[in-house]
Amino acid sequence: MCGILAVLGCSDCSQARRARILACSRRLKHRGPDWSGLYQHEGNFLAQQRLAIVSPLSGDQPLFNEDRTVVVVANGEIYNHKNVRKQFTGAHSFSTGSDCEVIIPLYEKYGENFVDMLDGVFAFVLYDTRDRTYVAARDAIGVNPLYIGWGSDGSVWMSSEMKALNEDCVRFEIFPPGHLYSSAAGGFRRWYTPHWFQEQVPRTPYQPLVLREAFEKAVIKRLMTDVPFGVLLSGGLDSSLVASVTKRHLVKTDAAGKFGTELHSFVVGLEGSPDLKAAREVADYLGTTHHEFHFTVQDGIDAIEEVIYHDETYDVTTIRASTPMFLMARKIKSLGVKMVLSGEGSDELLGGYLYFHFAPNREELHRETCRKVKALHQYDCLRANKATSAWGLEVRVPFLDKEFVDVAMGMDPEWKMYDKNLGRIEKWVLRKAFDDEEHPYLPEHILYRQKEQFSDGVGYNWIDGLKAFTEQQVTDEMMNNAAQMFPYNTPVNKEAYYYRMIFERLFPQDSARETVPWGPSIACSTPAAIEWVEQWKASNDPSGRFISSHDSAATDRTGDKLAVANGGGHGAANGTVNGNDVAVAIAV
Repeated sequence: MCGILAVLGCSDCSQARRARILACSRRLKHRGPDWSGLYQHEGNFLAQQRLAIVSPLSGDQPLFNEDRTVVVVANGEIYNHKNVRKQFTGAHSFSTGSDCEVIIPLYEKYGENFVDMLDGVFAFVLYDTRDRTYVAARDAIGVNPLYIGWGSDGSVWMSSEMKALNEDCVRFEIFPPGHLYSSAAGGFRRWYTPHWFQEQVPRTPYQPLVLREAFEKAVIKRLMTDVPFGVLLSGGLDSSLVASVTKRHLVKTDAAGKFGTELHSFVVGLEGSPDLKAAREVADYLGTTHHEFHFTVQDGIDAIEEVIYHDETYDVTTIRASTPMFLMARKIKSLGVKMVLSGEGSDELLGGYLYFHFAPNREELHRETCRKVKALHQYDCLRANKATSAWGLEVRVPFLDKEFVDVAMGMDPEWKMYDKNLGRIEKWVLRKAFDDEEHPYLPEHILYRQKEQFSDGVGYNWIDGLKAFTEQQVTDEMMNNAAQMFPYNTPVNKEAYYYRMIFERLFPQDSARETVPWGPSIACSTPAAIEWVEQWKASNDPSGRFISSHDSAATDRTGDKLAVANGGGHGAANGTVNGNDVAVAIAV
């Protein structure tokens, strides 16, 4: 993952302005430690900090057309770039092996209407010197980050991270995923318009082999690399399937010819954590070269300020999950690995979080998955991208492949519903798709392992330790005055207050705090899903430890009594779901 910064329409073209923009761009050097580039045309500047993954020797940016009238900086991976290049044989002379260079001939041929032709993840800014116009775009789901800001001189700033523009812009905000910004048109328009985006409930039947094939294709295309890579492996369903499919198909890829068929896998956790044990078992089964990293609660606490600086958020769940990932990324990079595959996105697409057990009907389940996928760029995508790019490590997420998203979100949500009578647990559709007795992808008990939140799976003492530490850092009096201190998105507990103090010190602008989503959540739910269970409204902790097993997890929709156990040992609150008696244990 590279870092890009574009400043367009500056009234000041001086050397001092150029030096200032260079200084801002250097704040992104962690994203791209391999090379830096800066282009200036009048009052327009395009800069990039490069992480070289594809064509390391020839892909330095900015990138240009033949007569250097069109210039682009990009943070992305365009997986269909070889097929696109074939379309322009003889019509365009490519000067690098960079996958992102195809953006230029596509723009020259199709104008602003080419973005949906890109198969990959990206954030780019393209400037056309011929008419002094520019376009910028961000990938469909928002896997790659991008921010937009406005300077007091009328300039427009775009950056991979907030820290490169927050001090120089009067106002800034998140560049919305699936959108294109056009200077000629004077604003944004959505380029990604799938059927599911309107939240209309689909009726396409579940086809397990179609789902499996779409995911395998998504993994295979992400093995496009000219540098050593590996897989993140927590031992849960999602990361285990990514590792299994990678191992199965690696021998057929170009990467195998460069680096061999040995697959490295990585896991992080507290000593004795659930993920360490499960990951070791999956690694042994698949035959990966496995690397197990341990951290202590104190290690994590010591890293929190750095995590907030890199993640640019004060969201509690994100910080809890980012910290172990941040520590692991540094270890991975020290081994010479520059790219990893990971399992983010599956739970949002397929209703995999345990709170989905309580979805009252197929319509509400589908609407919740839509809400979750639309918000991914502010949560799991942000965490995975920024926690790893802090150390110059790129993470790729096959579950968020555009074609796989269309298949998963185009499925009748009835198949995603938890149903004890039919033996359907969370993400049953994915488990069933890869339940191959003749050529098994995973051991059956791993294939059907219950969901763990990453921040819980690395060790339950991690969250308990954070809460105990922040309890000591924030007094009761501070909490009593929280609304006066932080009137916007007021922290509801001491852990949230502590993170907010750090964030405000690093990013004191109003625009900065407004980039962070806020609202009640249980086990990663949206605020809307809190309405499913009355007692969830009373919790001020977002932990996902309120369900410990499938046998006691949730009711089916036929009226069975429900008992929800808490893996952290906290007490239970009573309530009802669809009129049935419920005992819900909530981490508080």
